[in-house]
Order: sequence, then structure tokens, then C-alpha cells
Amino acid sequence: MFVCHAINHPNRKAGEERSFWTLETNFLPGRKFDSLEDINLQAREWSTERMEQRPMGKSHLIPAKLFEHERGYLQELTEHLCPPYQSDERDTDQYGFIAFDGNYFWVPGTRRDTVKVLYYADRLKICLRGSILVEYPLPADGVKNKKFSPPDQPAPRHGPNNRKQDSQPEEQRLRNLGPDVVAYLEFAGKTPGVQRHRFTCQLFALSRQLTENVFLETVCRALRYRITDLAVVERIAWLCTTQGQPWIPDLEVDDNYQQRPAYLEGRITDAPDLSIYDKLGEENETIEPEQTTEPEQTTEPEQTTEQSQRKSSTDGEVQHG
Repeated sequence: MFVCHAINHPNRKAGEERSFWTLETNFLPGRKFDSLEDINLQAREWSTERMEQRPMGKSHLIPAKLFEHERGYLQELTEHLCPPYQSDERDTDQYGFIAFDGNYFWVPGTRRDTVKVLYYADRLKICLRGSILVEYPLPADGVKNKKFSPPDQPAPRHGPNNRKQDSQPEEQRLRNLGPDVVAYLEFAGKTPGVQRHRFTCQLFALSRQLTENVFLETVCRALRYRITDLAVVERIAWLCTTQGQPWIPDLEVDDNYQQRPAYLEGRITDAPDLSIYDKLGEENETIEPEQTTEPEQTTEPEQTTEQSQRKSSTDGEVQHG
């Protein structure tokens, strides 16, 4: 195992420091790199084709020829030997994704168990109870917040549960407003303590609430005074909005208007006759609303047995007489 010494102890690691010096003075000067993969490719070519044929030290031994001499005494490893890897565990969310190294990988099946992730130099394997579920090639260096699924299977219907939303569309629409907005976004992105995603989304929401001219004036003032607090930016926008309103002047009223002939003529006119409204009130009191009455139904009390006998006897006497 290669273990470096502590920092500021160069005298204890002269051999390692000399290798770093060779790398910094021989490999890096005059080269350009597009990505981490490009760096590894050029470094491999430099170390196997150039440095391997270069005489080393006072012995002037060439590493390529020395390795050919020592190969006969070495035991070659089989091709089936498993390459080195790192093992880790991840929980599967409700939509079947696991998070690893800033990206999201889909796990086939309907089970949502804790899986084991085998991290190789060039690929990623997801295992469950000793069986490999799926294998993914590692994404390029710098790729983050992306989701991956097997190309030979249907794409998942839903995305990861905790995937961060990208603010790139909002930032692009803000940049299209003008160079002043671009300069302000660059300044705010470099300010320590400012969350770029949240700041961009809130600034875009503010731009939708204002007119373009007022928003540009607000951004110019915020950039001029180096302001990144959105609460202060909103107050600046309110100030720019109120300053653009037209000023309403006060009207001058002549205090001698009561001495004008028109005012004096109207002041001595006859009072209006309002007695007609009093008569209308009296008429409303005399008129009573019509009431609809239903004829009363008289009900005769039931006659008792004695009363009916007495009446029948009286009727018989009358007829006999």
C-alpha cells in the first residue's frame, strides 16, 4: 500500500516527491485537457510510451527492458480474477431508484429493498442477496443529478423521489433579458453563502411580477451596490416602481370663491318645495294591504243521547197537535 507522509515533511518522502516533480515538470506543461477521461488517456500514453523507454537514475536502466527481464520470474494473473472494487449499501426509494455519487440509478423489479452497490473503476453493479440485478457504466466526470435506466428495458414512468430540480431554464430566460442581468447572475453566483439554485428561482419569480424596464433598473442598482439579499432587492424594485409614477400636483383653490356673483346668486334662490314627499308618506299610511280571509267553518257540537231523545219527543208533540 502506498502511504504518503504528513504535510510539510518532504525530507521523509524524497522518492515520492521526486515523482511528483517529474509529473509537474514533464507531463503537465504545454498540455490541454477536455475532461478527466482525457487526462487519464494522455497520462497513460505518457507513462507507457515515453517514460517507460527513458533511462532512469544513475544506473540508466530502462523500465521497459527491465520488466521484460523480470516477467519470466513473475506469475501472471488469470483473466477471471475480479478487479478491485468498493462496496456500499443503498436504500431503494418508492419509484425504484438509488442515489450514488450525485446520480440516480434505477433498480429493476418491484421490490424496494436495501441493495449492495459494487463500485468499480469503470462500471457500477447493483446486487441483491448475492445476485446481480443490473450493471451500469460510470457516467463521465462532472455529470450530476442525472437518472439512468437499462437501455434494453422500458423507461421508468416516474423519476427519483429526492431528485433536485434544475434551475437552468429559469437562468437561461434571465440571461436573455440583457447583459446587465448576466453580470448580476455571475456576481451573485460567486458570492459566498448564496445558494445559486434558490437565488435564481426567486429572482426569476420577481422578474415575472415586474415590467422589463423596472426589473432591469432593479438589477442594475443591485449590481451597483453589490446586493445579493433578495429582500433588499424587492425593496429596490418597490422604490423603482414608485419613482416611475407621475406626480399629481395640488390644486390651488381661491378662498374668495364665496364672493363670486354666481355663488351669491345661487345662495339666495328659493328653497325647494319638499311637501310633496310628506303627502306621499301620509298616503302610504292610509293604504292598508289587502288581506285574504277564508270563510270560517262552523262546527256544531255533537249532541248527546238525552238531547236527541228530547228533541224527537218535542217534534212528535208538535205534529200531534
